[in-house]
Amino acid sequence: MDFEMVFPSDRLSKRERVERTLHHQPVDRAAIHEQLSYNGAVIAACTGREIQGFDFSPQDVGEAVRRTLDSCFPIFANKGTGTVSTPDGFVMKNENWTAWRVSRPFSDERGAAAWVQRRLKEMRETGWNEHTAVKMDGGDYGPVRERFQPQRAREEHRAYMGGLQRLVGETVIIDFSFTGFCDLFDAMGLEIFTFFALAYPGLLEEYLEAALANELARVRAVADPTLSPVVLIPEDFATKHGPIFRPDFLERFHFPFVRRLTEAWHASGLAVLYHSDGNYLSVIPQLIACGVDGFYCLEPACGMDIVELHEKWPRMVWSGGLDGVQLMERGTPLEVKQAVRRQISETSALSGGGVFIGTSSEINPTIPPANFLAMIEAVGEQRNPVFS
Repeated sequence: MDFEMVFPSDRLSKRERVERTLHHQPVDRAAIHEQLSYNGAVIAACTGREIQGFDFSPQDVGEAVRRTLDSCFPIFANKGTGTVSTPDGFVMKNENWTAWRVSRPFSDERGAAAWVQRRLKEMRETGWNEHTAVKMDGGDYGPVRERFQPQRAREEHRAYMGGLQRLVGETVIIDFSFTGFCDLFDAMGLEIFTFFALAYPGLLEEYLEAALANELARVRAVADPTLSPVVLIPEDFATKHGPIFRPDFLERFHFPFVRRLTEAWHASGLAVLYHSDGNYLSVIPQLIACGVDGFYCLEPACGMDIVELHEKWPRMVWSGGLDGVQLMERGTPLEVKQAVRRQISETSALSGGGVFIGTSSEINPTIPPANFLAMIEAVGEQRNPVFS
């Protein structure tokens, strides 16, 4: 067969398997989706290369992806260590695979409002959001100071996706699309964001409208189902106990923006998955009403069991349901295999698609290679006899 295989017994190409999964059609085996940018030991086990710590390249990650996955998120280069300052005054602490804010250019809601006003002015002048400008050095994102040009955005996006595709082979890339909600919430932190939203609801809505307008312009410029059939809207808003924000707050400041962004991607022929960490079970009906096709990042320890979710909403696509901590970090390879078998068999993933096998977060540095390989092996051991 003239396509890239994870297993010698594969009968569908990666793209065919992903599309069939998205459309609830039979597959030869379950599709595997993951983020492999962060675990050197796993990358070494997949590629056979000697890797110490975080001393690996995007090319190493890409080879591991090609050998094990059907779909993946963009590859992110190692951040290194140390502190860096952003142009708008945030100080970030980098620690190889992750980063966090050490300080902000404001300390209360009034300072945050002034910062938002500056951001709004720049967004309106340039037509860019911070997250819509692609750097070509490893696929990270950063701010842009010049006017948005659709043709240039289209060309840069194609170059960006083409560069990633060369790294990951035929693996389907699931890129990101942002409403601006999580971007703002994350930048401010929960406490300041809460006071800001209470004191300046009109400014919050104004910012979200501007952020969405810029993202919709980008979608119209770059959306191309030949590059990928699916995109992810990642917007964290939940803890393990449930959504952080009240339903009426989400109805005003989040769901309408998700709906409009989803409609834009659908108009160009792409499916849309939605992501949040934590337990967002109570608002899944509202997110379904926004038109999304499915959900990624399902934490069973938080009450998001993929089998139960599939049983309740069988026409949605479900991805990332293997517990990333208790199972993948602390469990045994046998326990991992048992969990994979349960997910495939109890969701009828082989006959009905609709399910991607993957962890509830990513393959972070503490996951043992044996557990990752057990996940992959378990998928290969369960085949759809229709494709024999």
